[in-house]
Amino acid sequence: MAQAHTAQDTDKYYIPHGSMWPAVGAAAFLVTMAGVAMLLNDVPIWPWVFGIGLAAVAYMFVGWFGTVIAESERGLYNERVDRSFRMGMMWFIFSEVMFFAAFFGALLYARQLSVPWLGGEGTKFLTHTFVWEGYETAWPTNGPANVGGDFGTIPAFGLPALNTLILLTSGITVTIAHHALRAGNRMLLKIFLAATFLLGFLFVGLQAEEYVHAYQELNLTLGSGIYGSTFFMLTGFHGLHVTIGAIMLLVIWLRVMKGHFTPTNHFAFEGVAWYWHFVDVVWLGLFIFVYWM
Repeated sequence: MAQAHTAQDTDKYYIPHGSMWPAVGAAAFLVTMAGVAMLLNDVPIWPWVFGIGLAAVAYMFVGWFGTVIAESERGLYNERVDRSFRMGMMWFIFSEVMFFAAFFGALLYARQLSVPWLGGEGTKFLTHTFVWEGYETAWPTNGPANVGGDFGTIPAFGLPALNTLILLTSGITVTIAHHALRAGNRMLLKIFLAATFLLGFLFVGLQAEEYVHAYQELNLTLGSGIYGSTFFMLTGFHGLHVTIGAIMLLVIWLRVMKGHFTPTNHFAFEGVAWYWHFVDVVWLGLFIFVYWM
């Protein structure tokens, strides 16, 4: 077993003692996926298995991050560790960029290529005759009304525009909080950091209201053809990222309330701020290409 370094070993990379958290995480994800498999196969006990798995995942995250926070507060991390954390966060955000790039690519492929091809554009075949009578190469692609394919869309300059304003404002508040932290103004830091995660949760609440409206009044669902699929995949996964980001900001705020972070040592804050700005940028793309255009 590797020996843990002390706070005085500033020239060495900190190596912790053996940890149980990777094993706990592996078991938790195994149980969670078993619950999903039971759901797909109509096994009655799936809610219990899935719930136990999620609870175990939450326990793992709280315990593992708690351990890392405790190590940081004990002064065990030096500049080398800080650099590795920054590189890890950069690669993580890059992976998230690629994740959303795949969904944006699916949207643009369906809209710019598949729909025109189905209408016979650029081919000598009347491919639209194999879709349904009256098929039009228009976006969004409403299907035959008699099979539930008729749906409405959500106008951009309504709730989506309000959510855009909320996220852009949250990007400003987190930046102000960062500058306050670097300037040593703890009171301003607490106020604007709290404003940031509250705006994030407000965004999620308004998006939930939008989804209820789409399902109950517009007949816009995941089953509403390629438009419904891409709409809910893009906005849904983004909403999940906003939820995760808001939770992380809340944790950072609780740490600030306990006196954590200094003007020169606050990577955890910076990492979450980077993630939040990424979430803001993705939403701008969503607003333009999914709602507006």
